[in-house]
Amino acid sequence: MSIKKYEAFAKTAELKSLTKAADALGYTQSGISHMLGSLEQELGFPLLLRSRSGVKLTSSGEKMLPEIVALLEKYRDVETLASSIAEGGTGEVRVGAFTSVAVNWLPGILKEYSKTHPNVEVKMLNGDYYDVEQWLSQGDIDVGFIALPAPVGINCVPLKEDALCVILPADHPLAALDSIPAEKAAKEPMISLLETSSQDIHRAFGEIKPDVRYITKDDYAIISMVQAGLGISIMPELLLKNHSSNIAVRPLVPAASRTLALGKSERAGTNPSAQSFIDCVSRWVEKNT
Repeated sequence: MSIKKYEAFAKTAELKSLTKAADALGYTQSGISHMLGSLEQELGFPLLLRSRSGVKLTSSGEKMLPEIVALLEKYRDVETLASSIAEGGTGEVRVGAFTSVAVNWLPGILKEYSKTHPNVEVKMLNGDYYDVEQWLSQGDIDVGFIALPAPVGINCVPLKEDALCVILPADHPLAALDSIPAEKAAKEPMISLLETSSQDIHRAFGEIKPDVRYITKDDYAIISMVQAGLGISIMPELLLKNHSSNIAVRPLVPAASRTLALGKSERAGTNPSAQSFIDCVSRWVEKNT
């Protein structure tokens, strides 16, 4: 089926002239005539009666015209939808994030993204470092915020360096220092995330073994435990935004940090909405952080 034949028929029926239809569609009159003849042969019956005064529909043509007009409208809808999908203007993107990004970055990113892509549905999965890496590797999400290095096989876009800090009770003796040596921090009772997501502590202490007393999966549980005087911890600066009540935050010596990045799963390569989201994240982080 050639859609051009149907366009030629509909335009000729509308204008009641082969010449006018040819001009409107950018064809020669003989070209339009050939397409109409081919369509009539394909269907097995005449659609138009031709005369010196112009053309008019046969009874069969009158029956076919509304269906062909509806077909052309549907075809244009399909073209519009396909173009929107190809440009990332519609569809779905699945995003994974850990707490600090989900709380402090994503609301602004999603607000910005919805302005330019109002018809894209964004589905969020929140977890810890390990969860997001697993979702990326298994293809459960299109993109996920991670801390480098990325899991094997995951391409990523680096976003920002985020300092790691010591957090401790406000009345802790070490709070009197402007910065805290890693050797001193390692000797204090330490509150850590699960081993699968405790990379920040490893980045902070390197070969030094900290005195881990408590382990939890929840970042904010760590802050509450520090506030209660159960120990100290290492946390990224981004997570501590707006959470300074009853705790002291000090830089480490030597300085340590994590590199935030946006990882892309294999399914992201076949999802234009995922690429448009990645572009939005990169612009937002550069502008707002």
